Amino acid sequence: MNLDLAKRRLREGSLNLVIVKDGKTLFESRSSGIRGLLQAVERFGEGLFGSSAADKVVGRAAAMLCAYSRFSEVFAVRMSEGGRKVLNENNIKYQFEELVPRILDIKQADVCPFEKLVAESKNPKEAYEKLKSCIESSQKEEWKRSRTD
Repeated sequence: MNLDLAKRRLREGSLNLVIVKDGKTLFESRSSGIRGLLQAVERFGEGLFGSSAADKVVGRAAAMLCAYSRFSEVFAVRMSEGGRKVLNENNIKYQFEELVPRILDIKQADVCPFEKLVAESKNPKEAYEKLKSCIESSQKEEWKRSRTD
């Protein structure tokens, strides 16, 4: 039920991420990449336990965040082999429309930088800390650039 609602909202709302728990939408995002999922983790913390997520793209990085937050089920329009492996290892049910070997960057030229960042992470908490740190430092850089423009 929760996953079906999340999938429907993902499509109807032209969204990139929808998180549903107990029949209610907790979080929606149009942000691309890992930012939306990381925002949800920061905002809801343990409140995400047992929730369902529908995401456009789930690679290893997103799957690690889902495992860290202990989601019960995940749907992806596009899922990587690495993402599927992480979900399996963490006993998270999943569905996907397209399974791909890896998630690529925006230019489709190389592996996504977030995937590279967590490639060697041994557990979801470690991956979460790396991703959070990376996003925070990039936001600080963006802020500094905006102040000098």
